[in-house]
Amino acid sequence: MAGSDDQQHGHSHGHSHDAIDWSAFRTNRVLQAVLALVVGAAVATIIAMVALWPTDEGRQNAVAQGEQVGLGSDRYSATVTDVTEGPCSYSTSSRPQECRRVEFVVDEGPFEGQTFEFQEFNLSIDAITPDVAIGDGVVAGHESSTDFWFYADRDRRGSLVVLALLFAAVVIALGRLRGIAALAGMAVTLAVLVVFVARSVLDGNDPLLVSVVAASAIAFVSLYLTHGLNPTTTVALAGTLVSLVLTLALASVFFAVARFTGLASEEALLLPFIAGDIDLSSLLLGGAVLGTLGALDDVTVTQVATVAELHHRSPDLTVRELVASGIRVGRDHIASTVNTLLLAYAGASMPLLLLFAASDQALDKVANSELISVEIVRTLCGSVGLVAAVPITTVLAALVTERIDDEDTDTGQIDRADKPAGGAANIDLASRPDSPPLAPPDDDEAESVDENHEVAAPSWDDFGPEETDRW
Repeated sequence: MAGSDDQQHGHSHGHSHDAIDWSAFRTNRVLQAVLALVVGAAVATIIAMVALWPTDEGRQNAVAQGEQVGLGSDRYSATVTDVTEGPCSYSTSSRPQECRRVEFVVDEGPFEGQTFEFQEFNLSIDAITPDVAIGDGVVAGHESSTDFWFYADRDRRGSLVVLALLFAAVVIALGRLRGIAALAGMAVTLAVLVVFVARSVLDGNDPLLVSVVAASAIAFVSLYLTHGLNPTTTVALAGTLVSLVLTLALASVFFAVARFTGLASEEALLLPFIAGDIDLSSLLLGGAVLGTLGALDDVTVTQVATVAELHHRSPDLTVRELVASGIRVGRDHIASTVNTLLLAYAGASMPLLLLFAASDQALDKVANSELISVEIVRTLCGSVGLVAAVPITTVLAALVTERIDDEDTDTGQIDRADKPAGGAANIDLASRPDSPPLAPPDDDEAESVDENHEVAAPSWDDFGPEETDRW
């Protein structure tokens, strides 16, 4: 019996928190199907990225078109050297007006070290008058065709760098190596959006197709880079891709029914002048797909991790028990995530919401406007995808772990005959001090727990344990 206990204990550590390992691929049909789906999606993504890879010709043409319509101008870092207030140059005795004049020195580029002055700022228009002082860093815009200098913005890059470093330090302090991997995944996501998506769309490629390919590439890189090249991550990736396709299908239907033009925002109105062949409605739909991905991978990874942890703690749980427990966790997660999507879209549109409130229109009329209805469709279609991701990913993870258990039963490593009728695993906690119960046992289960078993007090390692088997 001791040898059997040792064998059973050794098995529980063999798979660690990944619940399964790649050695099970030869006999695990569910894992084979999941892996086939993921490999097929990876091949299709690579082929599509190569076919859609930008030549940069479209971006160069857009830059040239932008300069012709007055969008192109140079930006330089500058430092304010003098601020004065007095009568405007156009002020008259019958209508006196006060203006602010700002003098600055350019800190970079061909004009480095030279002093210039911005256009006058009328003090009666506070909203567009920059509140700057001598020594403040600003961004000066220059129109080369007219040799005109204008105030572009305050130079806030230093504070952004400090915040980025603080963010990185916090992530690394808690996540350690995984935190570093997560930051690398974020960098890859940014690179895909800037280098691939924006330039490929400007080349004239379909924005929806480009967005779907980019979303798939981001999902592959970010998930595997952050969570490791293991079956657990593969199941989460499969759930993400399936849910993303579902979201895309649903959003496509309702975007078509709503007949969005894509011309509701000021930015969209400018695009036809610099890149006239862009399908703006398709661009909106592509943005909805990319916006949903961030919340989707959060849900799928959480569900697979939940099932893997349940399996790790209680290897005898059946598929039905794993699914039921996983969905209970997912139900609470979804309730908050759906609201997160709504708040994210609403938070980005606060000025717009205030303008509609000031217009005193009926709520249904406000919702019918394209600017608002686009966000409604995005939120609801994305939320449906999130809800669907919970059962899809949970069932996949439970099926994969259950099949492994069946194989272990055949080799005699786990004896399901010892499993109680209630479905809970008959685990000797005294022989597994590293695996405390997930919750205090009920009175009926108390006698199955060794009364000498003690749960160690939480330590920092419980919140950031070392992971040596991720890869």
